[in-house]
Amino acid sequence: MSSASAISTERLTALFLELVRIDSHSRKELAVAERLERELRALGAEIWYDDAGTQVGGNVGNLLAHVRGTVTAEPLLLAAHMDTVVPGEGVKPIIEGDVIRSDGTTVLGGDDKSGCAIICEVLHVLAEQRIPHGDLEVVFTICEEVGLLGAKHLDVSRLRARSGLVLDSDAPGYLFTRAPAANHLEFVVHGLEAHAGMAPEEGISAIRVAAEGIAAMRLGRIDAETTANIGTIRGGAATNIVPNRVELHGEARSHDVAKLEAQCAHMRACLEAAAARHIVNCSDGPVRASVESRIFRSYEEMAVPDESPIVQLVLRAAQAIGASVESAAMGGGCDANVLNRRGFEVANLGTGMQKIHTVHEWLRVSDMARTAAVITEMVRLRGAGAG
Repeated sequence: MSSASAISTERLTALFLELVRIDSHSRKELAVAERLERELRALGAEIWYDDAGTQVGGNVGNLLAHVRGTVTAEPLLLAAHMDTVVPGEGVKPIIEGDVIRSDGTTVLGGDDKSGCAIICEVLHVLAEQRIPHGDLEVVFTICEEVGLLGAKHLDVSRLRARSGLVLDSDAPGYLFTRAPAANHLEFVVHGLEAHAGMAPEEGISAIRVAAEGIAAMRLGRIDAETTANIGTIRGGAATNIVPNRVELHGEARSHDVAKLEAQCAHMRACLEAAAARHIVNCSDGPVRASVESRIFRSYEEMAVPDESPIVQLVLRAAQAIGASVESAAMGGGCDANVLNRRGFEVANLGTGMQKIHTVHEWLRVSDMARTAAVITEMVRLRGAGAG
């Protein structure tokens, strides 16, 4: 039986639907981890948790599993993350033939429970079809959506595999080998409080300063390699007080680190220039608006060569079952960005999730099944000594 025909879409669908109905916002992944643990134990896997949850203030650590191989072959890592973005509680999936979508009030959670379900289906097929394979190591991480924290705190000492796949991207048929580095930006704009009705000229509105600075920024798609965004703004105390403080949080990403640093410097300069224009003369001297900046690297870029063994193995597996897979660059970050800096060589294979991080999220079961078939064939090829 071929890898593609061995995939049970019914079992894959059932597990996926069960997983998305389990709430698992970042730092609250315990319930979904326990469900995945039961699935893995039923498949004969050895299970353990690391202490990443304690380190990041969550209710569970990363879930790691070892599936003993039936032949001698290089170990393979398969990874996905368990957490979802908000609003992700009380998910009510809608099934429309091959399509599963959210009901429009929450995300679906295909990011990344599709990856979790696919990995479990692969393990089922390997066991059922008695496909020879080497040792498999499974990692289901926590807190991917809040800075790849699970991967950053993963206890890699428990893992022997040094190559594999992360299943955490949208486009089916693409193996993402290149992803941007990202910086997190935090700005605090300081103004001067005053009574908004009695003496507004004695104040400096931090909100106005921030607005002028943001209006001057290049945001969104900067070029083919670079993006930037201001994501949250918090400030002000009441409508009758000129606000003296505003907090801004944003990000910038680029495949070119020099462009990334230049974009962040530009965003900071825009706020500083806006602040410099706002001065109030008080009885004890002039008061100027000011800006505090904190910019730090969230994660480094990912660049896995097309000629690397793991990429070539995936491409051979896809060709063997008549599936189309090609390597590509993506604009998002994932656990692979971190793992590639921690001694692994991993690429990110698409699972088919669409419109992620929105309440319009959806996916096709057939896309998940195709990805599962490619991975099953990849494992078979490695077990046969082909990679």
